[in-house]
Amino acid sequence: MSFGNDPDVPAHTAPGTSLTAARRARELALTVGGPAVDVLVVGLGATGAGAALDAAARGLSVAAIDAHDLAFGTSRWSSKLVHGGLRYLASAQFDVAHESAVERGVLMERTAPHLVGAQPFVLPLTPLVSRGQAALAWAGFRAGDGLRLAARTARATLPMPRRLSAVETRHLAPAVRGTGLRGGLLSWDGRLTDDARLVTALARTAAGRGARVLTRVRALELTGSGARVRDELTGEEGEIRARAVINASGVWAGGLVDGIRIRPSRGTHLVLRSGLLGPLPAGLHIPVPGETNRFVLVLPQDDGRVYVGLTDEPVEGGVPDVPEVPESDVGFLLDVLASALDVPIRRDDVAGAFAGLRPLLDTTPATGSASTPRTADISRRHAVLTSPDGVITVVGGKLTTYRRMAEDAVDTAVAAHGLGAGPSPTAALPLVGAASPRILAALRAPHRLIRRYGTEAPAVHALGARDPLLREPVLEGHPVTRAELLWAVRQEGALDESDLLDRRTRIGLVPSDRTTALEAAREVLGETLGSR
Repeated sequence: MSFGNDPDVPAHTAPGTSLTAARRARELALTVGGPAVDVLVVGLGATGAGAALDAAARGLSVAAIDAHDLAFGTSRWSSKLVHGGLRYLASAQFDVAHESAVERGVLMERTAPHLVGAQPFVLPLTPLVSRGQAALAWAGFRAGDGLRLAARTARATLPMPRRLSAVETRHLAPAVRGTGLRGGLLSWDGRLTDDARLVTALARTAAGRGARVLTRVRALELTGSGARVRDELTGEEGEIRARAVINASGVWAGGLVDGIRIRPSRGTHLVLRSGLLGPLPAGLHIPVPGETNRFVLVLPQDDGRVYVGLTDEPVEGGVPDVPEVPESDVGFLLDVLASALDVPIRRDDVAGAFAGLRPLLDTTPATGSASTPRTADISRRHAVLTSPDGVITVVGGKLTTYRRMAEDAVDTAVAAHGLGAGPSPTAALPLVGAASPRILAALRAPHRLIRRYGTEAPAVHALGARDPLLREPVLEGHPVTRAELLWAVRQEGALDESDLLDRRTRIGLVPSDRTTALEAAREVLGETLGSR
């Protein structure tokens, strides 16, 4: 087995998109203490990586930094869905709903059709769902289809919602309790293969346009003309000068810019083994008892796991690097499952759990009040704010609308600093790996790899063809192979075991699986990085 450098760029890899340890070191040396870049982006989640791509695609020079890794924060803890904005119609946030539907269509049909596909969901009409609630949900699904139409997303991309008989409901959702089942409602939404992979694709596409993507570089202090930074690998400090600075650090934004108040909301998911629930041809919407517009989602994955989520709870105090999952969230989600499923899911059946913090903008009075709204009721609108010294901060929003958030932030930077750039081209700019469904279907690679790597799937698959050991799964019962770990180091900027297991793949969502896979990850890193 050989993990050494391959001098040839893989045939299916766009030039300049490879992120490696060597490239990071080279570009970091050019950036820290070097000439000013047009735009410095702080934070490499979906919004920050999107801003780096937006600015670079307009021809601006860009440096984008993160204290940790790509998608280290909120962007890897989502429900893996690209929502069409249905929830926001119910709260009369029509602009947010329309924006979400438009951005969903952009991802599904233009920029990332390999990563975002149509996901069916069944809402089972159990005895706990009244006829009034069912009628309200059906009206909502029809309105959601209206959003699809208004966003000009093709019917072939997202099918029409429809009513299901009890037999059809049990066929699509065999785990649902049959007693008293009146039928179900079938709806469709966008589903991400993997949220962290979307961020990786954004960062690599930005790199292909000339952006310097620098992980493990912490911003210690921001000003309107740059940042004081520290290389977290060496401890060395220095300055990055920039004509415009965009703070896209999410829940940490307030720690870098005075006057930004974030009210984090925790969204928790459980990870179950798929064998517990049996076959799941569709996901599930399970209404939360006592709520008219909240559901728990059951979302089957292609790696033998099922995600169940999510909660919406305020978080007080400091913001941790990795949020913990409280037992109260686990109990809440298990209770909602028990209200609809025929299969008992116990605490011991939970293989893993993860929580993300939504960076909601706090617009309540600084002193607080008795009427402070629940985080579930806070608007998901995003905001672009400029500090007195010129730092541009983009906050709020959600994963689905990252591209629009990035565009608005760069628009502000261009206007405020007189940068020579035209309008954003990113609504029509395919990400690394993107292609039409016809081209993707013709690729000679396993379907699972195509869903994760798009047009690069044959190159990933070819690694295993050259070395049989690379075809081996990293751990028994999980589809990720050593070839995918090698690809992550060679092409996707992975620098350590956590990058490989927790973000480039999602093995780490189950702690026992992560422990088993550590040896393989260390072997790939040692052979690959050690040969440089």
